[in-house]
Amino acid sequence: MNANNFFTSAYGVRIPWIIYGTAWKRDSTAALVEQAISLGFRGIDTACQPKHYNEAGVGEGVAAGQKFGIDRSELYLQSKFTPLTGQDPAQVPYDAKAGLSEQVAQSFQTSLKNLQTTYLDCLVLHSTLASQAQTMEVWRAMEQIFDNGAAKQLGISNCYDPQQLEFLYRNAKVKPAVIQNRFYADTKYDRTIRDFCQQQQIIYQSFWTLTANSKVLAHDTFQALAAKYQRSVAQLFFRYLNQINIIPLTGTTSQTHMREDLAILDFELTTDECEAIKTLL
Repeated sequence: MNANNFFTSAYGVRIPWIIYGTAWKRDSTAALVEQAISLGFRGIDTACQPKHYNEAGVGEGVAAGQKFGIDRSELYLQSKFTPLTGQDPAQVPYDAKAGLSEQVAQSFQTSLKNLQTTYLDCLVLHSTLASQAQTMEVWRAMEQIFDNGAAKQLGISNCYDPQQLEFLYRNAKVKPAVIQNRFYADTKYDRTIRDFCQQQQIIYQSFWTLTANSKVLAHDTFQALAAKYQRSVAQLFFRYLNQINIIPLTGTTSQTHMREDLAILDFELTTDECEAIKTLL
């Protein structure tokens, strides 16, 4: 990726226009992360949640990527603190009986060890907790990690209530730089949240982007654009999202699709074409 292939967050952190997602890769995680880096991905998303992520495998893949001459400083590594409600009770990566602040600290140290790094480019809260007080207690612990320089910025995921996001933003000392949500019709594509993000310089990341939108991608509008640009509908959708300032995650295991995903900046949709797609969402 060249210098033009990045967003810059409110905290001055460069985030690639597309990020490789590592959920559900299990024993294939290391090989897939290595392959993604070798092909050109510079953003990797994971979580300290053994239930769905092999975070240590991500670290192995990142370490293997060094043989391609890719320094850690060239990568955007993003991981998450997952509250107990999102963990498998048999695989909790921190002391489940500890207080929330200690859980955050332990989880973060586990992430650093797993990823073989001394810092994260972004530490994300995987989901809000049962109460606002608990959410803020966790966020304060994340702010401490930020203040110590071990995380360059903070983010929130799976936050679909605009009031929850606004509460967090108002009360946080370190404002969320990133929100990562499912991008699908059930939440009306987070229009209200995305408007708030635009106003507050919060970068919106989308996941479940292709799987949840199969009907949209089958629409005649996408089929016509695919024929015009000689691109896949996935490339067109990802390109559209980039043009409206959304960073998509892709979790593909296909080398061909990885190459296609990285090529989305090789063309540009017109304003009219973007408006046509907008009507579908």
